[in-house]
Amino acid sequence: MFCAYLLLLLGVGVSAVEVQRPRGVPLSKRQFYEENKPFTCLDGSRTIPFDRVNDDYCDCQDGSDEPGTAACPNGSFHCTNAGFRSAFIPSSRVNDGICDCCDTTDEYNSGATCQNTCRELGRKERESLQKMAEIAKEGFLLKQQLIHEAKRGLEEKQAKLEELQTSKKGMEEKVEALRTVKEAAEQPEKEAKERHLKAWEEQKALIRMEKDKAKMAEVFLELDEDADGFITVAELLSHSELDPDSDGSLTETEVQGLLGGADKVDTVAFETVWGNIKEKYISKTQADTPAPVETPQEEVREPVPDNDSEQYPEDDIPEEEEEEEEEEEDDDDPDEEDDKIPPTMRTQEKKEDDEGTMPPYDQETQNLIDAAQKARDEFDEAERALREVDDQIKSLEKEISFDYGPSAEFAYLYSQCYELSTSEYIYRLCPFNRVSQKPKYGGSETSLGTWGTWAGPEANVYSVMKYEHGTGCWQGPNRSTTVKLTCGKETIVTSTSEPSRCEYLMEFTTPAVCQEPPSLDPTLHEHEEL
Repeated sequence: MFCAYLLLLLGVGVSAVEVQRPRGVPLSKRQFYEENKPFTCLDGSRTIPFDRVNDDYCDCQDGSDEPGTAACPNGSFHCTNAGFRSAFIPSSRVNDGICDCCDTTDEYNSGATCQNTCRELGRKERESLQKMAEIAKEGFLLKQQLIHEAKRGLEEKQAKLEELQTSKKGMEEKVEALRTVKEAAEQPEKEAKERHLKAWEEQKALIRMEKDKAKMAEVFLELDEDADGFITVAELLSHSELDPDSDGSLTETEVQGLLGGADKVDTVAFETVWGNIKEKYISKTQADTPAPVETPQEEVREPVPDNDSEQYPEDDIPEEEEEEEEEEEDDDDPDEEDDKIPPTMRTQEKKEDDEGTMPPYDQETQNLIDAAQKARDEFDEAERALREVDDQIKSLEKEISFDYGPSAEFAYLYSQCYELSTSEYIYRLCPFNRVSQKPKYGGSETSLGTWGTWAGPEANVYSVMKYEHGTGCWQGPNRSTTVKLTCGKETIVTSTSEPSRCEYLMEFTTPAVCQEPPSLDPTLHEHEEL
């Protein structure tokens, strides 16, 4: 359309002869207005004598009998505008004292002083359109370069993709082979570790048994109060903590039950009943140890100052004293740290201290561990390299899959971003990715939409981009952006606006939409409306 319009304006001749027709009638409707023949209204409503055309009285409902006067309110007047663009104006503007047609034909009977400016307007517009044609021509040449580069780039990406896919197969085989090596190395490692742990558990069991025997001997001596080599019922009656049913009293029958039904036991028999009492028994040493008593904090009284002595109001305590008080408050109490450790953890730590730590692996086991770790490291490295190649393949497949236009002319926009700075925001357009805005003086970025599809009209679908599903507006829809593409030598965002709430419009120039302008010869065309 632009090219046809440009061709028309640049092809205006200056020597044409005007075709005779009633005032205000375009050349396209000349055949309906034949002199000396009755005129039929263009809507077919009635037929009138031709001398009633342009008689300043409206006879036709559609106003077609008065194309050159202001008689019909719904009529239109055609401005020939030789040297410029022809145009239609409402009939009400005919002879209203204001020149609407650049050729002054609308003010033929008003007395208005008008000058024919059509040639000057046509000259300026032709110059403007000539510049646009030059831009289109340069842009089209750039577009051809973009198409050539896109073709070469896509071929290189396709070759790289095929190379990576081939490489991936080999890497997958390597990963599986290393997995087998790793699993083969881990099995003897696992068995050796289990043997080492089992030996350590057995050693710990022996340590615990020896300690239990020592404790048993110690308790026997404590319970054998008369040191006669026997523990009797009478000697146990004083140990109420051994009460089996915890009813507060320990009877002789209950004590005999603890001693396995006997009245007394020696050291050998005590081994069989040790399990009945060792969990509840409290040694005399433990029982006689008094619980720590907190010393009450002595109340410190401030000395009453003499009248002559300096006094400090509560808010005016010297800074040095305040700092000393803060330091005292901040001192960590090691006992408090101990209190924070759960009792079960302290018991476990003590148990481990008593039993010692697991001894280091023997050299044979350590060699197996080192071999398995080496196999794991090699497997992990190969698997990581495979993931990287897989990511590259997915990225290339995604890039190649985009619709870059009929000849891939828009491919150069991929992975690029373009910004437009306004008084308040910085707008950022990343074609085939997303659109965003960010406050110019601080604040978080807001998504105005992610790539959706080409959305131009059917005849030029690649003239509009649509970005959807941006950040939601407050109590409104998600933001979206329409990007209109126009021909230009540069690739820039030229403007942005918000025509309706949460729906943004961007103007974006790029050589990729430039079309080849037609060859023009102004001497070969005449103005159709003369």
